[in-house]
Amino acid sequence: MFGSAQNGVLLATRLLMASALLPTGVARALNVSGFAVTLAGAGCPAPNAVATAAVIVQVFGPLAVILGVMPRITGLAMAGFVAGMAALLHPFWLQAGAAAATERSFLLADLGLAGAFLMYAMTGPGAWSWQGWRSNAAAAPARAPAKGPKAPARKSGVKRTGGRAPARAAA
Repeated sequence: MFGSAQNGVLLATRLLMASALLPTGVARALNVSGFAVTLAGAGCPAPNAVATAAVIVQVFGPLAVILGVMPRITGLAMAGFVAGMAALLHPFWLQAGAAAATERSFLLADLGLAGAFLMYAMTGPGAWSWQGWRSNAAAAPARAPAKGPKAPARKSGVKRTGGRAPARAAA
């Protein structure tokens, strides 16, 4: 894939990754205390602080992914967040039967999402992003043609005088 097709696929990928987390993040932001109760039930220490931090990451992280802001940091942070929350919220090893299978499926799906965030961190967001816009804006002055005619190159140590030596003033 080249050019705009690749940038379109990267944009669609960023939107899909963000859509996996942003709606849940907004819902949790509207009920942080309920999410803290869920974390406390899972045995999480300091559930209120973890719930607040998780809501911040789960809302602003996907927004940064959509925009393509700081892809390496955002991708690595989101991968760590998703993997950590998956292990905390889906402990299939504590379940039995159908519940264990369901929790294992959720855990593996979240780990797959974490892998997608790692790939995003390594490949970058593409040209249709904040980073792509900044890269193009920074490179634009360097690509602009010089104004006026180009000055001839000088050879080192040789001074051009226009053909004749300048006349000396009479003393």
